[in-house]
Amino acid sequence: MPNPRLASRYAKSLIDLAQETNQLDAVFNDLRLLEAACKESRSFVNFIKSPVINADKKEKIFHILFSDKISPLSDKFCKLLIKKGRERYLPEIAHAGIQQYRIIKNIRQVKITTAMALEGSLRQDIIEKIRTEIPDEHIELLTVVNEDLIGGFVLETDNTLYDASIMRDLKDVRKQFADNIYVRNIR
Repeated sequence: MPNPRLASRYAKSLIDLAQETNQLDAVFNDLRLLEAACKESRSFVNFIKSPVINADKKEKIFHILFSDKISPLSDKFCKLLIKKGRERYLPEIAHAGIQQYRIIKNIRQVKITTAMALEGSLRQDIIEKIRTEIPDEHIELLTVVNEDLIGGFVLETDNTLYDASIMRDLKDVRKQFADNIYVRNIR
């Protein structure tokens, strides 16, 4: 069962400790690695959530998988999670920690969906245009290709969605024909 409050608190404690010890960037990279491992491997998530496997075995396996890939601070934090029986919340904690890092570093995540892959110069032009609209923020651009859009783009940031796709225009025209507002106005 998801527990965002618990995940946020554990992530905050890790991020605060990382800030105090000047290891914030290393911990951020570790959290991204852990989140990627959780997203890519369903068996890994099942392993950390399994109540059948005892904590000692989980700690040993976790050490084998990640000891040389993550910082000592993150390694100790993961061991603490396992000892406290909170390892099943690791995917949520990693996600919450990444979000808190972005807030601290003033990084805005922007997702753009296009019908074709963005090329280097066009991608950079879009980032520059976004920076003029959202000053004083670092932009992390995520690109997604969806051929159903036909053309144009869909831009998402925080709670804002800007849809400038041809598919949206076609849906609007289809709705106007379905409503048939012009015939009512003639009579």
